[in-house]
Amino acid sequence: MGLPNKPTWELLAEPDLSKVAVEEYNYDALIVGGGMAACGAAFEIGKWLPDGATCCMVDKASVERSGAVAQGLSAINTYIGENTPSDYVRMVRNDLMGIVREDLIFDLGRHVDDSVHHFEEWGLPIWKQKGDEGKKLTEGGKPVRTGKWQIMINGESYKCIVGEAAKAALEEKGYDLHERVFIVKLLLDANKENTIAGAVGFSTRENKVCIYKAKAIMVACGGAVNIFRPRSTDEGKGRAWYPVWNAGSTYAMCMQVGAEMTMMENRFTPSRFKDGYGPVGAWFLLFKATVTNGYGEHYVKSDAAKAELAKYKPYSESAVTPTCLRNHLMLFEMKEGRGPIFMDTAAALNAFLEQKKAEGMDEKALKKYWKELESEAWEDFLDMSVGQAGLWASMNIEPEKVGSEIMPTEPYMLGSHSGCCGIWVSGPSEDWVPDEYKWGYNRMTTVNGLFTAGDGVGASGHKFSSGAHSEGRIAAKSMARYIRDNADFAPSLKQSEEELKEEIYKPVKVYYENYQKTTHEMVNPNYIKPRHMMERLMKYTDEYGGGWSPYYMTNGKLLEIVMRHLQWLREDSEKMAAGGLHELLRAWENLHRIWTVEDHLRHIQFREESRYPGFYYRGDFMQVDDKGFDEGGWKCFVNSKYDPNSGEWTCMKKKCYQIIAD
Repeated sequence: MGLPNKPTWELLAEPDLSKVAVEEYNYDALIVGGGMAACGAAFEIGKWLPDGATCCMVDKASVERSGAVAQGLSAINTYIGENTPSDYVRMVRNDLMGIVREDLIFDLGRHVDDSVHHFEEWGLPIWKQKGDEGKKLTEGGKPVRTGKWQIMINGESYKCIVGEAAKAALEEKGYDLHERVFIVKLLLDANKENTIAGAVGFSTRENKVCIYKAKAIMVACGGAVNIFRPRSTDEGKGRAWYPVWNAGSTYAMCMQVGAEMTMMENRFTPSRFKDGYGPVGAWFLLFKATVTNGYGEHYVKSDAAKAELAKYKPYSESAVTPTCLRNHLMLFEMKEGRGPIFMDTAAALNAFLEQKKAEGMDEKALKKYWKELESEAWEDFLDMSVGQAGLWASMNIEPEKVGSEIMPTEPYMLGSHSGCCGIWVSGPSEDWVPDEYKWGYNRMTTVNGLFTAGDGVGASGHKFSSGAHSEGRIAAKSMARYIRDNADFAPSLKQSEEELKEEIYKPVKVYYENYQKTTHEMVNPNYIKPRHMMERLMKYTDEYGGGWSPYYMTNGKLLEIVMRHLQWLREDSEKMAAGGLHELLRAWENLHRIWTVEDHLRHIQFREESRYPGFYYRGDFMQVDDKGFDEGGWKCFVNSKYDPNSGEWTCMKKKCYQIIAD
């Protein structure tokens, strides 16, 4: 029968793995990933590595369009400017309901603007206020702000610009770049306990396994998508807010080698334009749009909304209501039967027009201004979410005439946006940092020589694109110091190249040993395809783990059920089958998703409160418990650790220190 996506070898009863090449590499530094954090590391590391040192950046995609910024952006969401790093800490702390690593956030805040200045130097167009159009930020040019931290850009080619700079920096130093290679597993050293030694992956374009040895590795492969059932179905199933190629690889690979994780119970459930997943930030901040319920009421100002928010003091009393609580109000309104929720785009645009009329603008100028407004309304999506613009067009929606539905999406896991799950890392070694936060090199995990940045760093959200790039630079500098300090370390791997090849290509062997036993390759009692595995995972997490269909609600009993399902899913994953390289990539992505979801739900089980109402709810512990670590309460970090030797999991509390005053 005809088989889709065939590998390059001939069809045999069993694939001949001797035809799969193995390439081994030895580097001082290895950067895994191709997004903003990895590009920041690639740009920075050559400044600090000793002469003659070697480095390689490995990405499963192509760097120009890799990562969360791949499709472009219309704003840089973290630019300190006239603010202070301490103000930045206060904002992040409040939005994430009081539990953050203030050392990491402050450290990022004092460095992030330098990355933004580099972006402009490399060619990124940044909007300037009237009269400052010709000035760069470093020359005193004032950016157009949409909020206290956001600045507007023409960002369709944002990632291309940043990616080119990273590649140029690597090339200048004679370092290597391997694209279309998917790293699927980290490797511990055979002789040195709890020390990273390498990584292994495979080419997504040819039958080739790549084994890397390295003295230090930074993993920055983004967050996790398609771990909960999406709202989009059938032909739109691949549509999501966060890029679908983010499969939890950062989290899974690091936890598998024993890296301690933190705040993995936190997930981000953004409110976005319904079905198109278009971001709402520019509409709220630039156009000053408001939301209404199905009856046209501005529900956020209602007595019912105020009473509901009052349950979550002091966080609800801040100048900007935390993201999760804004979601909570939307869900509250819908459950009370007053949905759907609309972004009042028409009122927002017309308010600008009325303002210009009041200022005395003549009719000709008004028409020109109106066209500019319309253009900006569409450009917000054309810069970064083309599908949303397409949806507006296909549904005859003119935003200047009619509002658009917004809706909370399915949950995602990330550490760079309005979420803070990730890996427990050492902070800056400075006297103002608590000892529990600084055990090693800055941004190093609890595994020696293993670093992370961007979505990988836990308890430190609101970095966004510029912050991820800056954090990659911080991690790269620390990696170089680690390599200098461990110059005599010679990485040694436990597994042979044949063992690693067999492990990576196992789904292919399973497929070719069984595909002829049924008349349709997708239905076979001897294996499960990656698509079906992902659909099973999504069903379990949605129904039992607090997905969108039960309004993000779970409880202790439901979590017991989903953990059983995950155990069976893990057992069945041994029979995952891949008919070609693309499916092999999907199979390994699913394995990473299963690990990530398991840790996520273990954390929710352990944390007996609803710290993030609007993102998820523990129905048996609905309120926020703000008693601290010393009082036995839940205003503390929840950390977890997988022991790669015993296979056992441990969850624990860790104290949260407030460093910056209110």
